[in-house]
Amino acid sequence: MADDRAVARVLLDRQEHTYAEEAGIRLADRPGPLYQLLVLATLLSTRIRACVAVSAARELFAAGYRTPQAMEAASWQQRVDALGRGHYRRYDERTATMLGTGARLCLDRWHGDLRRLHREAGDAPAALRRLLTEFPGIGPTGADIFLREAQAVWPDLRPFTDRRTLSGAKRLGLPEKPDKLAGLVRDADFGRLASALVRVALGEESAGEITRGAARR
Repeated sequence: MADDRAVARVLLDRQEHTYAEEAGIRLADRPGPLYQLLVLATLLSTRIRACVAVSAARELFAAGYRTPQAMEAASWQQRVDALGRGHYRRYDERTATMLGTGARLCLDRWHGDLRRLHREAGDAPAALRRLLTEFPGIGPTGADIFLREAQAVWPDLRPFTDRRTLSGAKRLGLPEKPDKLAGLVRDADFGRLASALVRVALGEESAGEITRGAARR
């Protein structure tokens, strides 16, 4: 039987990048990267494969829509076209509208800087989640996606886990309490572990291969 730390190490070895990193986001506590994470969370919130949402985010960013100012300035058709290039076609028209509306909200309420949202919520994840769900297309699941990734640069959130993170932990036989789960890795690696556990929950990563690999260590 593999111990929990060995399982966590194998999982991190196999999954080197978070969803934000895959989308080309150099996450930092700055307005641009935090807005890009909000866009990614919006795309991941629909019933579509995560790889398609990541691809669509990359296309939006490649088109230059990396800030709320640029997203709002783009035409609705330009946003639809970028989503289409990422094969995000089932929800492209509705999502293009939501991205435009969300960009305006970000500018009007937080002056394009989600650090202001963070300060408004204080150190309460529940308050952060409530504020995030005011963006169109961001429900509780989308807010959790944002917070799960943002804990890498907002350490006051750590250890943040959502339903899918804990589902992945359960499949691997790892602790399902956030503090115990966080104790398996360095603080700086916990966001990546949480993201990797989501991949296990979604079937993107094989729980069996991970546990067998850990047992061989």
